[in-house]
Amino acid sequence: MAEPLLSIDGLIKRFGGLIATDNLSLQVEAGEIHALIGPNGAGKTTLVAQLMGQLPSDAGRIVFAGNDITRMPTHRRVAAGLARSFQITSVLRDFTALDNVALAVQAHQGHSFRFWQPAQTDPRLRQPARVILDELGLGPRADTLAASLSYGEQRQLEIAMALAGDPRLLLLDEPMAGMGPDESARMVAFLQRLKRQRTILLIEHDMDAVFALADRITVLVYGRAIATGTPNQIRANEEVRRAYLGEETADA
Repeated sequence: MAEPLLSIDGLIKRFGGLIATDNLSLQVEAGEIHALIGPNGAGKTTLVAQLMGQLPSDAGRIVFAGNDITRMPTHRRVAAGLARSFQITSVLRDFTALDNVALAVQAHQGHSFRFWQPAQTDPRLRQPARVILDELGLGPRADTLAASLSYGEQRQLEIAMALAGDPRLLLLDEPMAGMGPDESARMVAFLQRLKRQRTILLIEHDMDAVFALADRITVLVYGRAIATGTPNQIRANEEVRRAYLGEETADA
């Protein structure tokens, strides 16, 4: 049986007397969308920061693609194939969608100095950027300023930028945050196009989106995983229903 792409074992993160990640263990298989859900303060965003190396863990082990990355700095994790999006969009609003992705392609090639000049002219940057936009359905918006894109399109653009480094695992931190029903539905369709092409760890509080997208779901409560299973198994789990599914709250 193939090893999981990501394996977390006994991970702990403390902030003074608060245990934000409490002896957490989980596995993400290659090719799956694995969702993390949980009530306010469950520790989902803290976990993502630990996985990216933006927060050091106090104990435990993170293994990615067979390599122990627990103490690895963020830039080496990115080079190894990890990428994330954030709860708040980070696109460059005065650049076109194509410029934004071309800049991301350039950054991953290690030539971010004088970035605005070649990214707007160099076909070695712009062609792969256009391919990414086309694959994700944003091709018709390539020459539109990011500031003129809808909020949902800006979130999609941010994911396209994360894909510029061809990551093996994409960490999506509440991609539906701040969206209305129509934009959420478009984001779900957008992410369904990525399914099987990428391995995704999805942090999301929109339960309709989670159950539409996820192959497996892990439920966090106070930094602990209380259940992992398929959407049907999670729906039927009485502990999960008591702890979370009766409410819809965002992560702190």
